[in-house]
Amino acid sequence: MEDDSLHDLVVVVIDETERGVDTDRWADLVRRAQAGEGVRAPAETNVVFVDEPTIAQLNADHMGVDGATDVLSFPIDDDPTMLEADEVRLVGDIALCWDVAERNAADHAGSLDDEIALLLIHATLHLLGHDHAEPDERALMWASERRLMNQLWTPLSRDPWQES
Repeated sequence: MEDDSLHDLVVVVIDETERGVDTDRWADLVRRAQAGEGVRAPAETNVVFVDEPTIAQLNADHMGVDGATDVLSFPIDDDPTMLEADEVRLVGDIALCWDVAERNAADHAGSLDDEIALLLIHATLHLLGHDHAEPDERALMWASERRLMNQLWTPLSRDPWQES
């Protein structure tokens, strides 16, 4: 049975690849992750599956880093206390590169689906203010990732949180 409170957590998934991405499946995962982190409706998030040249350009433009990456997050309304009670919170945008995720999957989360799920949860946490630049921040973010993956997904065949 679907939780009615999730209906006003709008997640729009756009597939700019030729992969035939199951947009409903991934929108539902992001919606449930946000609910699990206490995001209150009404809220909107956009997820765009992009190719490597697009993610590389976004990475250069917004992060100052050359080359493709797996996922980027762009928070918009990161302080919901600044919104009016009935105002839609624009949580932010996520850009995910399927090809980079596919290359990394076997050595990270295990399978491509697991990698995509982990990246979407990771990116969602970034939209909500989590970071992993410092060891204490990383520990908190990884704990949230583990909790959400355990609640919303199947067990992973690999432990992506191992320190390398």
